[in-house]
Amino acid sequence: MEIYLKKELLQYTGTAKERGVLYLLMSLREDQQRNGVIVASDCNFSMAVAYHATELHIPVFVIMSTCTPPTRVKMCREYGAMVISYGSTIRDSHLHARRLAQENNYLYLEEDDSAIYLSGLGTMGLEIYEQVPKLDAVILPAGNHSGLLASNSAAFKHLNQHVFVVGVELENIHVDQQSLKMGQPVDDHTYSHSQFYRVHEAQQHFWRYLPILPALSKDSLKVELSGFGTNSFQLTGNWVDKVVTVREEDILIAMLRLLEYERVAVDAEGAIALAALVSGKLPELKGKRVAVAVSNGNMELPLMRQCMDQALTLDNRVCKFTVTTVDCPGEISKLLETLAREEAR
Repeated sequence: MEIYLKKELLQYTGTAKERGVLYLLMSLREDQQRNGVIVASDCNFSMAVAYHATELHIPVFVIMSTCTPPTRVKMCREYGAMVISYGSTIRDSHLHARRLAQENNYLYLEEDDSAIYLSGLGTMGLEIYEQVPKLDAVILPAGNHSGLLASNSAAFKHLNQHVFVVGVELENIHVDQQSLKMGQPVDDHTYSHSQFYRVHEAQQHFWRYLPILPALSKDSLKVELSGFGTNSFQLTGNWVDKVVTVREEDILIAMLRLLEYERVAVDAEGAIALAALVSGKLPELKGKRVAVAVSNGNMELPLMRQCMDQALTLDNRVCKFTVTTVDCPGEISKLLETLAREEAR
């Protein structure tokens, strides 16, 4: 199999969503650009809006909850946005942003499946098709509004209907699979925490840093998971050949492989497409020319370290254990001798 990585993490704000955001902002009326735009949350979409709105000389306001990592707040401010901290959940931030938009005549922006936004996202597919001749298949992240999958599947199929398009989503949040099975968008999906996330929840709430999961609070699950809109659903149903699911563990291993072999640090959404190959979910692609979208690369450094520690354990390269010894001279030496015999490092 020949694998070609489309490294969208090399975009200025580290996300493929810049494509849709830029086209969306450029499509605004002059009065909308003059009055300014406002967004809520600390997601990649908001960061892309902060950067490109500033580049286009559009006043931009970003509402973030008080739980937002300081690095995200700093980055948005450095991009040129006016950042306002408000509320303890993403719902609080959204409500405050809508209120400010109404009071000050700002345009409230949120990631959706509008034709303009999807058109911008679809430019990634056009580039891949030009850059990889005789492409057989492409693997794209699903979930999180499914805009990237929907728009790029349409782009590929209009260029060449023989390109096999695969969407990948998290096993515990298979909104795309459920929607396609039911024949309509699934608007309300209840996320069930697995043991994997319960373990990490005590370690700085690991699950909140997976961009394909809710952003700030368990109270906001329905808000973040209800984004499979009509346009995205129709495009996905018409043009996507297959949707597979992967485990959280598969994503961690994919993150590790990208760091080791490609020297790039990505977040969960950025690694989920490769996770489908790492987990062996697509044996039919053996011997094919396959493009894999690495869509995002934004994750706080402390969380990246935790992810890599967990990935090394899953990859059977690190073993954590507890030993009880007698408080006597020489006991530690015996333990070290045992580890040496087992060739532990």
